[in-house]
Amino acid sequence: MATGASDDLFSGAADAAPPATAANAHQPLAERLRPQRIEEVVGQQHLLAPGMPLRVALDSGEPHSLLFWGPPGVGKTTLARLLANRFDARFLAISAVLGGVKEIRAAIDEALKAQAGGRRTILFVDEVHRFNKAQQDAFLPHVESGLITFFGATTENPSFEVNNALLSRARVYVLQPLDAGQLRQLLGRAADHLGVQVTDEAIARLIAYADGDARRLLNAIELAARSAIARAGRPGTADEKHDGAEPTVDPDLLAHALAEDLRRFDKGGDAFYDQISALHKSVRGSDPDAALYWFCRMIDGGSDPRYLARRLVRMASEDIGLADIRALRMTLDAAETYERLGSPEGELALAEAVVFLACAAKSNRVYTAYKAAMAYAREQGSAPVPMHLRNAPTKLMKSLGHGHGYRYAHDQPDAVAKGETYFPEGLQARFYEPSDRGLEAAIADKLRRLREG
Repeated sequence: MATGASDDLFSGAADAAPPATAANAHQPLAERLRPQRIEEVVGQQHLLAPGMPLRVALDSGEPHSLLFWGPPGVGKTTLARLLANRFDARFLAISAVLGGVKEIRAAIDEALKAQAGGRRTILFVDEVHRFNKAQQDAFLPHVESGLITFFGATTENPSFEVNNALLSRARVYVLQPLDAGQLRQLLGRAADHLGVQVTDEAIARLIAYADGDARRLLNAIELAARSAIARAGRPGTADEKHDGAEPTVDPDLLAHALAEDLRRFDKGGDAFYDQISALHKSVRGSDPDAALYWFCRMIDGGSDPRYLARRLVRMASEDIGLADIRALRMTLDAAETYERLGSPEGELALAEAVVFLACAAKSNRVYTAYKAAMAYAREQGSAPVPMHLRNAPTKLMKSLGHGHGYRYAHDQPDAVAKGETYFPEGLQARFYEPSDRGLEAAIADKLRRLREG
């Protein structure tokens, strides 16, 4: 398989990966191809290129506490291990998924032993966001004393998931997903290691399947390679070399080897909220093509169409409002259509609503007026309702003056009681200022005439 030059976290010279042996034959391919030296790491150059933050730390020889934040399969654990090796530090790892306070205490005991021997300790906590506040706080005194240098890895936004006290003591490095070129290079290295050919169409499908995740790619090609070897009738494991034509991974084999072909889509994490944000902003920016792309991207990734329907209703209210009163009704109709038809037929109605919202006249004037009125109401407290506006369903209430002096608007010229006040006594404000777009242009003209009246 021909591949072009590119930056890849797991790629490097072809001989960088350790050879297959009986000892490592049963390790996952991602582990067997893991770089052994920091120089083998290609990619994440925004961190590792000369003059970049992580390279500066490496060159200084003085490790500091840090957090690697990025999606799965981009090399967070790999970088942590290689940094520890570069700093000649004891590397201890804890998984927040499986560990707890007991494991933290055991790691601290090991760090104390290493300190007694004159060696520093780097404590790596994978999925650190899974630890609760008390567990995260347990690291603080040992970080402050210098007993450990804390390395954390998380797929979630540390601003929300990591305690402020711990976050303030660690520098955050953001790792990026691998791009198509990097995945292609990684796939070429894996194919050479496994002894298989991969067709161009299969390469494209594997890259799409991986969706920026190196581990996902390597797991997929390893599974496909075993199927290809079995189909070719060659014995042994995928690491063993044989004479004759190389087995080939093609689209038909992938369809059978891979049970699902889903994009990476974290339904509760940052990728989810970033994509819904992109959809909303594309609608607000009146770009129907981008809006439809993000909608389809989320549907393809496994997002619940009902959730997207609710978000569309919100967009109709927030970003279109009275500029086009059809928008809200259309999104509600689209949501109801989806409930009646289900997937995939009902998704077309949602897509229709997406395009309509993106093309509709835009106004957030009701949205901003609502927020301003809410703030004003809270600031002013419980101002009494003026007597002429009070309800008067009984004789007693009427005798107390409730409703006295109220002018029924429909009995007035043009159905407007000019000069009437509807705010509490002493209060007056203007919240809603319609735009000059869509229906709001007519509303603005009417309000202007009424206010001049």
